[in-house]
Amino acid sequence: MQFIKERFNYLFKSTKGLILVAIAMIAMVTALFGMLSGPMAEMGIREVIVRIFGMKLLPAEREGRIIILYHSIAMAVIAIEVYMVTGLLKMKEFYRIAVRILITVGYFLVMIFGLIFAYWGHVWIFHGIYIAGLSLIFFAGVLLCVALWPWDKDYYIQDKDYSRTKKGVDIERMAFFATAVTTVVSSFFGAVPGSYFGNGFEVVLAENIVRFPEKSVLQYSIIGHLHIMLALISIMITLIIGRWLDFKGILHKIAMPLIILGTIVLNLGVWGVATPLEPIAHTIIYVGATPAMLGALMLVIYGWDRFIREGIAGIPKPTFWQKIKALGSDPLRFGPLWQMVFMNFNVSGIGILFAVRLDEIFRVWPASEERIELTGHWHVLAAIVATIILLYYGDLIGLKGKTRKLYGWGIIILSDIAFASVTIFELKRLFISEAVQQPLVNNLMYMIDFGLGMLLVILAIVMVWRLLDLFRKKGRWTEELKQTDLSAEVK
Repeated sequence: MQFIKERFNYLFKSTKGLILVAIAMIAMVTALFGMLSGPMAEMGIREVIVRIFGMKLLPAEREGRIIILYHSIAMAVIAIEVYMVTGLLKMKEFYRIAVRILITVGYFLVMIFGLIFAYWGHVWIFHGIYIAGLSLIFFAGVLLCVALWPWDKDYYIQDKDYSRTKKGVDIERMAFFATAVTTVVSSFFGAVPGSYFGNGFEVVLAENIVRFPEKSVLQYSIIGHLHIMLALISIMITLIIGRWLDFKGILHKIAMPLIILGTIVLNLGVWGVATPLEPIAHTIIYVGATPAMLGALMLVIYGWDRFIREGIAGIPKPTFWQKIKALGSDPLRFGPLWQMVFMNFNVSGIGILFAVRLDEIFRVWPASEERIELTGHWHVLAAIVATIILLYYGDLIGLKGKTRKLYGWGIIILSDIAFASVTIFELKRLFISEAVQQPLVNNLMYMIDFGLGMLLVILAIVMVWRLLDLFRKKGRWTEELKQTDLSAEVK
């Protein structure tokens, strides 16, 4: 009994244990439901999985299944970010515990009962429990906003190296607060259309209705909800990485106001999509995205400059190669910032290109090509956030030496192979005709499957190691059980 109690306390009461559980849940869901994807169907694996697990996959319900699957994974990702925020930032212990309990119970209910409802027949009480889980997560978000209130004098800072007001208000905490508040508000743009299911609103995937000449307010709301929630998850992980790397100095003082401004304006633009402001909403979104991305750029510049300076310390006249070697000496610190840069080539840049030349180029293509770009665009952004989380997690669990380098570079290289291949696949119509595209498409699919497949293998190895560690009397979990405050591990 003591054996179970100790492990339970680690998994559900410690910061690193909670993060481990959420990552493990996502890994299992990804591994299982990834077997239902198009490439797996072509190889016959999908049918085997469906028969083994007794799934009920009606074609007419595909959109509904996908939406519940997306939400199940997204809620666990948000939970991970919440665990990190509550571990990195000061807050009253009541709020820390309450937020963690609510969001943990919430995402478990969403993931377990939502997926059972979606893939194993419709027991409607399970759908009700799924909604209850989402409600708990919403309430956890509200409490987190209260906990992050930056104008509480207990959280004022005096260190002038960090972005602060004259009175000492922590502007970085304001950025966390702004991101949390806008995330809670933006959830309504998914919740309201969801409340109309079966009452005049049919489930849709945003990529399937993008070319509809007329869209309802609820459809616009769904499109806005999809975009802003993914953007806010990305902004929050940027702030988390900045906190972890002890982002400070003049660049910090520039970046934090930019991120706050960008977050607020970006949200106003996306919220405007479902209002009469829709014709100018995209312009507002661009205006908001720019300062937010500049803030992230400041973090990258700060981090890379710091890594180089630390790596060449003691070398009188370092060469260019020595500086590059210093920059990449620790892939777990270099990786998150590199992924942010890489994202601009594979997500942000492509999105801007499509927006600017939409009517001249991309709307001339078949609708299927635009749909490929949209789904690839969203999935790559979500996956990049996942890799950043995994890189940070590798540091949290104390990977060192060759294992640290193999884990870090493995995630960076394998994911970037897959993401770059997706980007080429999205844009293939710019440089190759449909008649001769198949060899290219085949090779790109191999590279995508290889990159993502090996990435899952790395994750599986880590998960097996952590599972075996739980059975050791004095495993690493015993050390992590005592490490609730992640701020003590700021680099």
